[in-house]
Amino acid sequence: MERLFQIAIDGPAAAGKSTVAKIVSKKLGYVYIDTGAMYRSLTYKALAVGTDLNNGVKLQTLLCETEIILRQSESGQRVFVDGEDVTERIRYPDVTAQVSLVSSFQEVRTEMVRRQRVLAERCNVVMDGRDVGTHVLPKAQVKIFLKASVDERAVRRFKEEELKGRHPSIKSLKEAIALRDKMDMERTASPLVKADDAVEMDTTSLSVEEVVAGILEIVKKRRSI
Repeated sequence: MERLFQIAIDGPAAAGKSTVAKIVSKKLGYVYIDTGAMYRSLTYKALAVGTDLNNGVKLQTLLCETEIILRQSESGQRVFVDGEDVTERIRYPDVTAQVSLVSSFQEVRTEMVRRQRVLAERCNVVMDGRDVGTHVLPKAQVKIFLKASVDERAVRRFKEEELKGRHPSIKSLKEAIALRDKMDMERTASPLVKADDAVEMDTTSLSVEEVVAGILEIVKKRRSI
């Protein structure tokens, strides 16, 4: 039986992971799995029900009681928590500010990784996150690590927020991104690092189309081996 093909795309916040992963998955006809959306979903629910965000055991218990579904649609991937469409809500600033904390607990990551691996066992996938190539899918045929300068990532996030009708300052976004980088790289459980066999791509001065083309070329070469 032919082994399913897995593409792991990792990198820090606003490096372009989700945007690129969605396009790559569509071009290849693979299923896109946004692991960050799963952690955001738990963060959203924890905030909604008042769970202590500093207690990994309580967060794990909440997660085990929570249904998180990633559903493909004509407009892109939709995210559902216990039947509620939270696709837009999980991108709000209150969730963004706490998701690194919630995702730092080993108890939470263990259950999330279990779910993510189950999803990846069903079909060819493009999965993005911060520990996909190193921990979730260590045997992925293609591993990509995207990075970009903090300044560039802040500008990208600013443009995303403007489209949603929100107008944060560039300075505050730069500070938030730098803090999130620090938390993601220094956490004990599956920290953000580049896998030894990942291809690193600096997207600072590259267009989305150029990044996608580069990844597709890597996939083409790997599939021909």
